[in-house]
Amino acid sequence: MFQTLAFYATAFHRDFAAYTTARLQKLGLSFGLLFPLIYVGKHPGCSQAQLTSALGLDWGYSQRSITRLVDEGFLTREKSGRAYRLGLSARGEEAFALSHQVFFDWDREKLASLEPEERRQLLELLAKLRGKDRES
Repeated sequence: MFQTLAFYATAFHRDFAAYTTARLQKLGLSFGLLFPLIYVGKHPGCSQAQLTSALGLDWGYSQRSITRLVDEGFLTREKSGRAYRLGLSARGEEAFALSHQVFFDWDREKLASLEPEERRQLLELLAKLRGKDRES
């Protein structure tokens, strides 16, 4: 088996996407909608341009995701000057809570075999490799 960071990053991404999809399916959410939903939950009143930039999305994908989240009742979109401000609906609040919790639950499962100090070191090293802390 490959002993590269790229291999493990890809494997973890695939595992996390499958885990998340299984958990969010009951709400009608897909893995691809997870990050826009969480971003709006953490940045209520943000514009689509802010979300698109912060998450590094292309405009078309962002537009489709926001439209779907609004149409399915997860987000609200209110006109404010030239831009629309995004917020969570009641259904979105429920989905945000579950979506946010998925990260902690997955970490707890994946890191269970590590001692607390090993967990801390691993996360510090991953943050160092990333080179910067970009909140999303």
